[in-house]
Amino acid sequence: MKTHFLFIIIAFLLSSISLQLLAQVSVTPDGRAPDSSAMLDVVSLNKGLLLPRLTHQQIQSIANPANGLLVFCTTDKKFYAFQAGNNVFREISYGSGRITSCCYCGNDLTDQRDGKIYRTILIGNQCWMAQNLNIGIPSDGSVTPQNNGAIEKHCYNDYEDNCNLYGGLYRWKEMMHYVTTPGSQGICPAGWHIPTDEEWTTLISYLGGAGVAGGPMKSTGFWMSPNNGATNTSGFSAFPGGIKDIPGFDKLSTKGYFWSSTNNSDTTAYARELGYDTGTVNRIATPTMNGASVRCVK
Repeated sequence: MKTHFLFIIIAFLLSSISLQLLAQVSVTPDGRAPDSSAMLDVVSLNKGLLLPRLTHQQIQSIANPANGLLVFCTTDKKFYAFQAGNNVFREISYGSGRITSCCYCGNDLTDQRDGKIYRTILIGNQCWMAQNLNIGIPSDGSVTPQNNGAIEKHCYNDYEDNCNLYGGLYRWKEMMHYVTTPGSQGICPAGWHIPTDEEWTTLISYLGGAGVAGGPMKSTGFWMSPNNGATNTSGFSAFPGGIKDIPGFDKLSTKGYFWSSTNNSDTTAYARELGYDTGTVNRIATPTMNGASVRCVK
């Protein structure tokens, strides 16, 4: 009787295991069902899938490999698939495409348009340029850029070395390439865009809120003393590039103004203001005719 009962238990367990092996499996952060076409459906926004990693010798010692068996060889750093017809592991050829260094936040970004190199920094879940953008042709402060296909910038006091140090000062429409859609690429490099007002808010909230975020955002140099609160612990390295307003240039070394791609009216858009005498970050509606600094976000 006991033997018969034990046999029933074992049969039930084997049946359960078989059903599980035949079932579709999903590995997802939200528990969603697998796609109907897949036995295994892996979903992630920030992780990849690792194949077994074996040396050449270990791969050759696999007994009776199945047709199509996939492995990664740690000896020569290549992927292989087993081809049963020829009884051999065939290398899986790489294509010509690649994930370039620009796509890993923290690596330098090379702007392919002019060869300038920018540092990047991951702050929370956002990837920011850690330097002010400096693309385009210097334009006299008395001249209003036009929608002519060329990128025009102002350099503080019309002195180009100031652009090289602090970045260019851009009028909002020129920066946006004469569109008004928040989050547009504008004059940013490919794959990057002008931050929206909301993206600025996300950054500042992550750094403790508008009352204190200026400290971890500001560089510890280039600002006029006392540069209150400046620690640059975020790595954002905000510079005091000043502003180009209607009368002329103003606030170099005392203020930094950074555009968003979100307009407030036909003639104003939101920007963020940092100052040498405070650790706060102010959200201001600035005339689009003014020239301010630009940071791009990925």
